[in-house]
Parts: sequence; structure tokens; C-alpha cells
Amino acid sequence: MSFLDKIDSPADLKRLSRSDLPILASEIRSVIIDVVSKNGGHLASSLGAVELTIAIHYVFDAPDDKIVWDVGHQSYAHKLLTGRRKQFHTLRKHGGICGFTRMSESPFDAFSTGHSSTSISAGLGMACAKRLKDDTSKVVSIIGDGSMTAGLAFEGLNQAGDIHKNLLVILNDNDMSISRNVGAVSSLLSRTFSAKYLQGLKKELGNFLKSLPKIGDDIYQFAKRSEESFKAFITPGTLFEAFNFEYFGPIDGHNLNHLIDILDNIKDMDEPVLLHVTTKKGKGYLPAEKNPVYFHGVGSFEIKTGNSVKKSSTPSYTEVFGETMVKLAKDDKRIIAVTAAMPEGTGLTKFAEIYPDRFFDVGIAEQHGVTLAAGMATEGFKPVVAIYSTFLQRAYDQILHDVCIEALPVIFAIDRGGIVGEDGATHNGLFDLSFLRSLPNMIVMAPKDENELCKMMATALAHKGPVAFRYPRGIAEGTKIEKDIVSIPVGKGEVLKEGNDILILAIGRSVGDALSAHLSLMKQGISATVVNCRFVKPLDVDLISSLAEKIPQIITVEDNVRQGGFGSAVLECLSDKDVTGFSLKRIGMPDTFIEHGTQDFLRSKYGIDAPAIVRAAKKLLNQ
Repeated sequence: MSFLDKIDSPADLKRLSRSDLPILASEIRSVIIDVVSKNGGHLASSLGAVELTIAIHYVFDAPDDKIVWDVGHQSYAHKLLTGRRKQFHTLRKHGGICGFTRMSESPFDAFSTGHSSTSISAGLGMACAKRLKDDTSKVVSIIGDGSMTAGLAFEGLNQAGDIHKNLLVILNDNDMSISRNVGAVSSLLSRTFSAKYLQGLKKELGNFLKSLPKIGDDIYQFAKRSEESFKAFITPGTLFEAFNFEYFGPIDGHNLNHLIDILDNIKDMDEPVLLHVTTKKGKGYLPAEKNPVYFHGVGSFEIKTGNSVKKSSTPSYTEVFGETMVKLAKDDKRIIAVTAAMPEGTGLTKFAEIYPDRFFDVGIAEQHGVTLAAGMATEGFKPVVAIYSTFLQRAYDQILHDVCIEALPVIFAIDRGGIVGEDGATHNGLFDLSFLRSLPNMIVMAPKDENELCKMMATALAHKGPVAFRYPRGIAEGTKIEKDIVSIPVGKGEVLKEGNDILILAIGRSVGDALSAHLSLMKQGISATVVNCRFVKPLDVDLISSLAEKIPQIITVEDNVRQGGFGSAVLECLSDKDVTGFSLKRIGMPDTFIEHGTQDFLRSKYGIDAPAIVRAAKKLLNQ
């Protein structure tokens, strides 16, 4: 029996000797690689955090001590050590365990995560609450170096240092380059200086110096500056010291003995502490170590080679967007690309290589990215902000205030619109149609296929105000892309099929389902008119209202929540045009957060696929 097979809680982990822990780390990595190779998931970051996870649970006492993982995509080892070992094979499957931390999944998951840079603020809130309850248990927030690019992380650091609450922040640094010698010396000093007797001696000496009459405070400040100057010389912790954190590190994040020693030393410090550890993404799996970007979030793959199992000759929507950006930018030097730490995920890697001066990766700082683009737009450029739908939510205020009020020509390329799938509630892009169509001056559209995506890109670039177009995750429809990219008239839909019994109004990916439903209905003797509405805002009011008067049995279809979405827009349109005597069924996502599962499964479960349209049509006609 392996060591991992004996662990159903951190209490079981604590029974192991330190000499057993490296073997346990190897076993954990093997399980993670095996499961992710089948289910897909966030591999590189989880492999890099294995020893850190073991050390944290070896020293602290979760769930009484709160362990807050930032983003949560590096928490696979945490899940294996906290009672979910037997369920780990269900990772990211419908009904199985989530790929991120979830409070509803386990008492060991202190906070539900999925977006980045929340751990410090959430951890500080817990620390403040514990202080109010006279609860002496600890709070540990683990944050990756990428998440430290977001302003929210620094807002949390700023207040934690100001109100001086008991909080340990662990910076998992897997990108910063620190020389071996400096890292070794720093590690030795941090482990030495963090020893409890030295911490106590330091406080006693400080109190003594401050007590000296007249000159005491000056001597104390001189000693403090001297200490800080020495630490700044040997460690990169000056920034965190400026936030009034006690800084220790960098520590090798794969050296279990060093990690456990320093965590033991600092766990009882009653002040804000930042421990800086360095780790290697993909640690222990060579393909992931060589290509951590690809293995950050990966589909199923062959363990031996690291090659993807699923291959398709049809490009993804993301790839089509990226290729078209390069093509359009060749003829228009005003086109700028902006993304938020996702050049690969948004398909902009090639653009960045060809036009490096016109490419801006702002890090995990969506708010800044949108306002940066607004600033560029005031100078005559055409910035295209490419961000996943779920992450664009973070910049809603900037879209409203900094872009829409002055109708600046900022273009939003919204990837992963609609159901995303296995990443679950935090990543499904089911709200963009609703929150964008409410904004004055904003145009909102969605293509039925990759050829129309290219046309919408040309349409957006030709428009003199803000435009958003959203497209789904995954493989496109396989439609041939026309050589010459031409724009489409703003606010105009197109009738794809004509029939007299049912009117199906669809947007984006749902157009394909509407066409499939049309074929099924036709076989049953039911004729349907299918409209690719293309625009959620402005709607083709004349087309929709005229058709509704002729065909009063209406179905709207969208890959978005029903509240305030495309179907709501159609209802408002018909009301404003005083159209009466119709029956309308809105097909879209219900008022709930959608859990993880495959895209096709979730579309079927929530009734937004072709069979659901057929059922809705027959029900309307029977009424």
C-alpha cells in the first residue's frame, strides 16, 4: 500500500515521518498526471505546488486553520490530502469534484475560487473575523506570482499591513529568476531569522532601544533601517516590507525540510507575514516542465509523450480570431491587441510575434486593460481587447465609464462566451449578453460560424464606437472562410430558412442548433422560419416584428442566462412595437450557476440544444 492510500485527512499525513514525505510527493504527482491525462485540467501549476501543499498541511491544522488557495487551479494535491482521494478520478466530470476549491465540496476548502487574486483579501477577512471571535487559529493565503499582477492583491496587502492582522501570505513564485547562491543564502537567513527565540529577542531589543531616554527612538529607527538595508541587499522582499509585512524567503518550494522548518517558525507570529517560495511549474513531469504554458490548462493527453489525444483539422474559434487579427492588422496599423495574461488562450501569440509594438499583455489586470485601451482609442487607434467572457466581468465599471460614456471605439473580443464546460461555474461565460446590452452606445453581436466571426471583426473595426462580439470555446463549425473579409450591416439579421408554423430566432452558436431543429421539425411536417439575428443590440427590430406578426409562435435561443439576455431583448422589442397575439418561449440558461461537465452534456441537461428547440416548438403548436 502506498503512503497516499493511507491518507484520508491531514491528520493521517501528520503520522508520516519527514523522510516519507518525498515519496508521498512522488505518489501524488503520479495520481495527478494520470487523472489529468484522462480528464484534462490545470496540470503544471498543481504539479509545482505538491511539496508546498504537503508542508502546509503537515504544519497547520485545517480545517480549523484556514488554507485559502488563490485561483484554486493548483489545489489538486490539497484535494488528495483532504479526504477526496477516492473521488479524485471524477475531477472536472459532471457530478464529480471541481477543478477549483469549493466551500460546498469540502470543509477543507476555506473559500470558493476560480478567478485570481482573491486569496489575500478573503484571508484577511477571515483573520479579522477570527480576531473578533477571539479565535486563535491561523489563516494562510497562498497566491501565485501571476496573481500578484492584479490590483486586488495589493489592496489586500495594503490593508493587512495597515490594520496589522494575523495573516500568513505565501507567495508561490514559479517565474522569478533568482540565482542559486542568492537563493541559498536567503533561505538560510530566513530560516535562521524566523526562529522563535530570535523573533522574541528582536522584539525585546526593540522595546529596550525605544525605552532609552531622548535618543531611544532615533537609535531604534537607525537599527530598523540598517536591518532593512541588509535584508534588501540579500532578499527581494523590500516591496512587501513596505506593506508592513514581515518578509521571509525566497525558500526552495520543493525542499520539504526547509519548508516545514520555516512554517513551524513563523506559524505563531501575530502579525502579517509573507513567505516567498520558489517552485517549478510542471515539476516532476518533463513535458510540463518544458512547456508549462501548454500544460497550464490542458485537455486529455498521452502521458508518455504529452501529446494531445483529441485532434481536429477544423480550427477553433480562438485560432480563427488570432489568424484574422494578424491579417487585418497588416493593412491597418491602427489595430492594437490587448489581453490580460492570456496571449495563448486568446489566440494572440502570433500577433505578438509579428507586431510586438502593437501588442499589450497587461497581466491579470482586466480593469487596467480596458482603460488602457480607452486611452489608446482617444489617440486614434483601434484597440481590440481579447478577454474570456468570465474575466471580462471584472472590468464592468471600466467598460461602462471609461469606454461607453464617450462612445470610444474599443472592441471587445469575448472568447469562451456561453457554456465553457469542465471548469464550471466560475468560468462559464453566461452573463455577457445581459450585462453588455444594457450599456448605452454598445453594440453586441455573436457569429453563427467562423466565417461570420471574421465579418464581425471587420464590422467592429469599421464602427466608430464600442463593439463587443462573443464566440464560444472549442472547435468552430468547419465553414469555409471567405478570402475577402467584408463587414455586415449593423443591426441586421438574416433569414436562413423559411416556414409558416414556427419562428425560431437564434443568436451565435445556437444558430447551428436552430438549423438542426429545423431539419427535425421538417421531417415531422412542421415548417419553421430560422433567423440568424447576429445582433443582440441593436436588434433587427423591423425584421423581428414583421415576422412575429406573420408567425406568432416564437422561440428564442441563446447560450446565455435568460434574465436580461437575447430573449428578453426580443420581448422588449415586440412590446415596443406593439406586437400582440404571440406566444414566445425563451430557450436559455436558468437562473442558477452551472456546474462542471462537458459542453454537450450541459446543453442537453439545461435544454438549450436542438432537441430542446424541437420539444419547445411542438409544445407551442399543441397549445
